[in-house]
Amino acid sequence: MISEKKKKDVEKVAFDALYKSKAFGIFPTPVDKILTYAELRIDSSVDLSVVPTNFFARGGMVLKRGLAKIRGVLDRSEKVIYLDLQQHESKQKFVKLHEAGHELCGWQGNMLKFLDDDETLDPDINDQFESEANYFASSSLFQLDIFNDKISEYPLELATCLHLNKLFGASFHATIRRYVEHSKKRCALLVLNKESKSPFAAQCLSIRNYFQSPSFTQEWGMIKWDSNFDFDIPFVQNFLSNRKMAKSILTIDLPVETITCDYHYFDNSYNVFVFMFPKGEAIKSRTTFLVNA
Repeated sequence: MISEKKKKDVEKVAFDALYKSKAFGIFPTPVDKILTYAELRIDSSVDLSVVPTNFFARGGMVLKRGLAKIRGVLDRSEKVIYLDLQQHESKQKFVKLHEAGHELCGWQGNMLKFLDDDETLDPDINDQFESEANYFASSSLFQLDIFNDKISEYPLELATCLHLNKLFGASFHATIRRYVEHSKKRCALLVLNKESKSPFAAQCLSIRNYFQSPSFTQEWGMIKWDSNFDFDIPFVQNFLSNRKMAKSILTIDLPVETITCDYHYFDNSYNVFVFMFPKGEAIKSRTTFLVNA
């Protein structure tokens, strides 16, 4: 995690990048303009998903984690970014901005080369510079307060995130996480992995991430979830029924009370998302989205 002071420092760098590259207020966020401002280029002749391991050794780079899949490489001496070209386009955008964050955050200048994989690109990693690069990527991709202003324009529902991820050109996962973390409403999000304990076993759900809005946390604290979900839990039933989208009611039992929540369920083939908010939370706005459930 990074301090509030450091967040402000990174946000200033992101604002300068957006404003000086003339990307501010343009949708979807023109990532390549930010890269040009950072004087970085993409070398598409190298695909990190198939590159031999000695590629890094020849460049004098040392893998920080040998088992994690490499998603991006910034060679600061050459001002070149290499990418895993097989990852989704929206993921590539985040990786590009992550590497630009390394370049533009001037206090990181004593480190010439970075390798970034599934671990360093996880927003919850502890490494300071990687966290700063992640924060830069999210801040610039969602254009700082512009995203927060958009939140207030639309209803409190999962369909809003489906709209916003297309508007900004981000992944749905990144969009709904930022939505929850920056919402003034009481809401929370479960991100679930789909797993099989053996090749012949049915898939089950496990927690990948869990996020809450500040007002949700202020009222109830951080909710602790069991590692396993019973079959009678409504969103598990949605999953077992192969639902792509659904809406229903979920009760969360706390030591001193029970929270009754509306929840919106979404399976994007990679993960299951359960977006929830307590009964009575205002959800209306002047905008309505029509989504097939």
